[in-house]
Amino acid sequence: MEKYILELKQIVKTFGSVKALNGVRFQLKPGEIHCLMGENGAGKSTFIKIITGVLQPDSGTMLLNGKPVSFNNSIESTKAGIAAIYQHPATFPSLSVTENIFMSQEILTKIKTYNYPKMRRIAKELLTSLNSKINVNADMSSLSVAEQQLVEIAKALSRNAKILILDEPTASLTKFECEQLYKILDNLKKKGVSMIFITHRFEDMYRMADRVTVFRDATYIGTWNMKGLNEKKLIKAMVGRELTTLYPKRKVKIGKEVLKVKNISKTGLFKNVSFNVHAGEVLALTGLVGSGRTEVCQTIFGINHFDSGKMYLNGKEVFTKNPKHALKLGIGLLPEDRQLTGLLLDLPIYQNVSAMNLDRFSKFTLLSKNKEIKTSEDLCDSLRLKASSVMAPPSSLSGGNQQKIVIAKLLTRELKVLILDEPTKGVDILAKYSIYEIINELAKQGYAIIMISSEMSEVLGVSDRIVVMHSGRVTKTMLTKKATQEKIMEASIKR
Repeated sequence: MEKYILELKQIVKTFGSVKALNGVRFQLKPGEIHCLMGENGAGKSTFIKIITGVLQPDSGTMLLNGKPVSFNNSIESTKAGIAAIYQHPATFPSLSVTENIFMSQEILTKIKTYNYPKMRRIAKELLTSLNSKINVNADMSSLSVAEQQLVEIAKALSRNAKILILDEPTASLTKFECEQLYKILDNLKKKGVSMIFITHRFEDMYRMADRVTVFRDATYIGTWNMKGLNEKKLIKAMVGRELTTLYPKRKVKIGKEVLKVKNISKTGLFKNVSFNVHAGEVLALTGLVGSGRTEVCQTIFGINHFDSGKMYLNGKEVFTKNPKHALKLGIGLLPEDRQLTGLLLDLPIYQNVSAMNLDRFSKFTLLSKNKEIKTSEDLCDSLRLKASSVMAPPSSLSGGNQQKIVIAKLLTRELKVLILDEPTKGVDILAKYSIYEIINELAKQGYAIIMISSEMSEVLGVSDRIVVMHSGRVTKTMLTKKATQEKIMEASIKR
């Protein structure tokens, strides 16, 4: 057996004057899970496109089982046993699970019609081997992201894939779904499948990786065995400098109570939830999936309406009729899924920034484009957004910069309360640090901030107080300085 099932040497890829990859290398062992890490823009996506044949390198060598290969398209790489599973699976939503698994490799009867009974049987066997009970007759659109990823893995296995490339597979998954995926990948590894795991999450790396390779600024930085790997060293490799802490220090004087919810309930979602947040304070709302965190905040923002209880803003009782009314009162929400509900991906940045407050940029019902652009430039500068100009669409930017646009949208309004739902989801480590600095600055300016987060280290590193929820109820409220991961977890599973 060859020492490496896949090896790439001195890969170069340019787009005009921009070097997307500058002589990078990579080695994958048989039956290995190898993490590929780096900031957005480090070259990871381009690298994967070269392995799968979507792009061809300008120079360099790729070896598969020790033999030189070159793929002209993804069909050729699939036939060679390479498959990619993406964060947002590229499926056919109106077709069944079976039809998606066998797309372009349908099994035919003797009279050249589709042999659906046989395909359904094999699809069920594949999913059962992944410990999944997904209905093979269900439409893909009815499945969760985690279930769609499992179908994509089953599809890869149906093509006898020996190498799986997983591109941010956990970014849209709950903690429970992540654990399920980890177990599936562990089993595939035992069966000899080799995997390249691209992630921004250190939790993924520590849980899954045998080795980790880092790219930075389109170049290869290094490869390390996970055993005994120093996190400080890894962070320095990724960002090019030392970060003494992932969480910037904050000294903010906490002011008067701004928002208070008292015994608010919504049938089937949450019951008797009470907490408050002050000016300059970061209040973390955490708990396991299904705990009701997002539902509570959506209700505060007027997306839902509570059935009972009361809500006060600066001491005055209020009831948010809808999101527009919430914004008028001074409550803003950064949604969990920035691409689905936070941005107009193909419109310019300046139109995204102004979209939440068009009245501010209008005179006699006519929009002032110059005012939109100037305000957007000022906000983007203050948030240190990296873009060629505010004329660029958000779709061309990294996840961290997209998140900054959503924050800029909120800052066009005169708000008192900012609700940030998973503000660092799917962004790289340096973008996380930048968003934490922004949160600190907003708190310094006097905003009352509610931050929903599933990452306990983030909860402990960023907040002043912590509210833990379980099954729609608050189980514990504590000062962050007196909290530990163990105390948070204990409260998260308390019944």
